[in-house]
Amino acid sequence: MNKTRLEAFSDAVIAIIMTIMVLELKIPKGTDLESLRPLFPGFIAYLLSFLYLGIYWNNHHHMLQATEKVNGKVLWANLHLLFWLSLIPFATGWMGENQFAPLPTAIYGVVLLFCAVAYAVLQATIVNPEGENELLTSAVGKDWKGKISIGLYVAAIPLAFVHRAIAGALYVAVALMWLIPNRRIEEEIEKIEEHE
Repeated sequence: MNKTRLEAFSDAVIAIIMTIMVLELKIPKGTDLESLRPLFPGFIAYLLSFLYLGIYWNNHHHMLQATEKVNGKVLWANLHLLFWLSLIPFATGWMGENQFAPLPTAIYGVVLLFCAVAYAVLQATIVNPEGENELLTSAVGKDWKGKISIGLYVAAIPLAFVHRAIAGALYVAVALMWLIPNRRIEEEIEKIEEHE
């Protein structure tokens, strides 16, 4: 099966999720800078979530770039990922609206955790046990970033009830870790293109 439709569909869904999130930002009632103060927590939550969605979109793009074909299992694994990504606007809005209260901050972490797990499932489904996708298998390696991310989310969820800043710092740390680009997929693709 051709991967082009999967890429286009996923791009559209992620774009819609980002649009929904920005529409949730409230318009200030006043015209001075003081009227922006109550909106600050919501904007910070939006900024973090936008960054996460951008990271997922970028990594999803690179993963599919290294994928030669998709099957029904890949389609379902991709839908699983998109489901969890689609919950980010809800978790973002709840957390921002309640100024990073413990429960909404923990639920935000649960959503991020399941997004990470769903991405790992999609990646494993594309690589598959038969090792059909040697390019992606080589590029992903042991996927330490993915494993560390899941561990940090698991730690952040209960820590949100200890202090919300600890959980928030862990969420930011994971995002920053993924901002450092992993060039392995691009390098593997460049090697293949050089040999063609």
